[in-house]
Amino acid sequence: MDQVQPFTIAGEDIAPGTTRDLAFPITTLATGTASSLAVRVLHGARPGPAIFVSAAIHGDEIVGTAVIQRLAQEIDPQALAGTVLLVPVANIFGFITHSRYLPDRRDLNRSFPGSAGGSLAGQLANIFYREIVGRCQLGIDIHTAAIHRYNLPQIRIAAGNKRLVELAMAFGAPVIIESPLRDGSLRDLAQKKGVDMLLMEAGEALRFDRLSIETGVAGVSRVLAHLGMIEADDGLTEVGIPARANRSVWVRAPRGGVTHRVRKSGDPVRKGDLLACVAGLFGEDAQELVSPIDGIIIGHATLPVVHQGDALFHIAAISHPERVGARIDTITDAILASEPEGFAETLLDEDEVV
Repeated sequence: MDQVQPFTIAGEDIAPGTTRDLAFPITTLATGTASSLAVRVLHGARPGPAIFVSAAIHGDEIVGTAVIQRLAQEIDPQALAGTVLLVPVANIFGFITHSRYLPDRRDLNRSFPGSAGGSLAGQLANIFYREIVGRCQLGIDIHTAAIHRYNLPQIRIAAGNKRLVELAMAFGAPVIIESPLRDGSLRDLAQKKGVDMLLMEAGEALRFDRLSIETGVAGVSRVLAHLGMIEADDGLTEVGIPARANRSVWVRAPRGGVTHRVRKSGDPVRKGDLLACVAGLFGEDAQELVSPIDGIIIGHATLPVVHQGDALFHIAAISHPERVGARIDTITDAILASEPEGFAETLLDEDEVV
């Protein structure tokens, strides 16, 4: 067996089979307080790949922080092959202010690759790429829907990458979707630099929910098992043949008012099925929202108060939605894969839908 070398990061050599917590200096705030990027490095006793798991690149998307807290306690570097870098909060500034953005109002996930002498967002993006992404072969970045929205746990991957399809299936989230890469995003930069990326969307901003957290912990663990980094079942034999989709649609409020929802994320729907009713302040002039396609709901708005045109439901089109919906009772089932040509309607970040 090849001898495992120390993992060098931030000028430190981390011995095989050990854990080290690091803090990368970012910048000085207006108060003079220094800020830093916290990273836990688990360097395995056996040789293997290096991967990172990151959360809260948008500061209010905190489900991934809970996932990483669990992983930090469960991964044993003595039993690990390779190296895992855990970043529980990529955007510490937004995290402490409960905001998606940085103090300069920039979106960190539109700021890559950044620069050492640039804006606050540019500095943080530069450090994150240089010290974390650039040292790894695979990344798993965890997001949630925006505030007042909920996403069924799902994995988003770049189109045309068979290895990512395989890893996404091993992850075992209820939904797998191909989605486009956006300029300045972490996934876009990673692909250009040859680093594969899985992006998990799950839950709601500023909230923890059990399904999202359990899906994330189990999913990352299965990916590690599939890569041979830990001794565990990768779950592929449990997944079976995935359902497939080649488009998704948004269903929007036909009027402003108060919504009474009868369906939620994870529900299978047929064309014409009632999703919700929107009525006036006294309950007058109620209008029904119905599904325009057969599919499964992969996201919904949680705030009942709506304006005309607000996006209320996100539905992925599949021909046998009941088969997928029935399998969402567990976090290891109900894989929804996408066709190579991608979705007919562009998959936007949740904050871009309104």
